[in-house]
Amino acid sequence: MLPVKDQQTALEEFGSLPPIAPRELVGLWKGHGIPTGHPFDGVLENLGWFGKRFTPDMRADALLFRSGDQRLVAIDPKWIPLRLALRFHDVGRMRVASNLFSYLQRRLRARGPVGSLKTMVFGGVESAAMVYDDQPIVDHFRQIDAERIMGAMTTKGDERIYFFELQRVNGP
Repeated sequence: MLPVKDQQTALEEFGSLPPIAPRELVGLWKGHGIPTGHPFDGVLENLGWFGKRFTPDMRADALLFRSGDQRLVAIDPKWIPLRLALRFHDVGRMRVASNLFSYLQRRLRARGPVGSLKTMVFGGVESAAMVYDDQPIVDHFRQIDAERIMGAMTTKGDERIYFFELQRVNGP
């Protein structure tokens, strides 16, 4: 796991990065969390999170998980009880959660993209963002370099921000 930063340091780093246009995100991205003390630190990785996929029609597979060696499965976050997940986050880091999640993937599978890419203002800067269809979540993005972006996941009603990094993938 990466060294832990505090929320303020991560927010300052995010704020120092240049904006990115939604069209520049089209493609497949591999992700990992940036530990800042957020309840979700390490949870997605424990559950086999791969990353995100953005389509040319500005839609998104918000949560891609590994299933087996090569296969990626898009999960529909509308089935995830967000408030409970935030409250009982320690369970999400346990082996039993990983095992249960791999069993539940089939039932949680998305029937299509579950988010939309648009331009939004965050921290006074207009940049690409992904709005989840059925959850009160927005992922804001800034460009690190040509192949990497930093994300800041905000949840309505929760001031904490989950930070993550995505790296462009040339193939699945």
